[in-house]
Amino acid sequence: MSSAFGYFNPTLVADMWNSGKAIVQPREAGRVHFACSAELGRRHFSDLDGLPEFCAAAEAIDNAADPVGLALYTGYRAEPLVEDLPGRAMQLVTVLREFRGSAHLIAVRGYELNAKTAHFMRRPNDMGMFGWSDDDSPEIGDIEREKLAAADRLTDRLVAPAYGAVDDPGQKAILAGLDQMEAALDAAK
Repeated sequence: MSSAFGYFNPTLVADMWNSGKAIVQPREAGRVHFACSAELGRRHFSDLDGLPEFCAAAEAIDNAADPVGLALYTGYRAEPLVEDLPGRAMQLVTVLREFRGSAHLIAVRGYELNAKTAHFMRRPNDMGMFGWSDDDSPEIGDIEREKLAAADRLTDRLVAPAYGAVDDPGQKAILAGLDQMEAALDAAK
């Protein structure tokens, strides 16, 4: 399981996986998480304009994405989307987030950078949440920064064909939708 959750400490992943599956089957837990994603959308996105266009463009990206080697993305992609637009929009955001995140893990490994180091470089304040202690903090130098920058460029190249599947109005719908969703979530804080 730690291969799909590459930024997390493998010990934490194993502990969560084993304790969680004693309570609920992993597939069911994934379905409930995806249902919660839809509920979040229903609570915060019902009044947003442009959801039909956003969902159409996001689905086009998802349909064009190559899932090979992208474990977590493939799992989310396999789940059916809800019919209502606010819930569907949030589920699509979830799916596409895992598309890029899964592609980034491949890119990070392709540039011989371990996921812990890449994550520390990007989100040093979140290491505890991902199961790492202060003693686990890696050494960061110019080589690591260069590798992460190269991995970021490779990630862009890996996901670009899918995002290229939408035309200019679709791209604008994605950007406008994401801006509105961010504003709605910020307003709910």
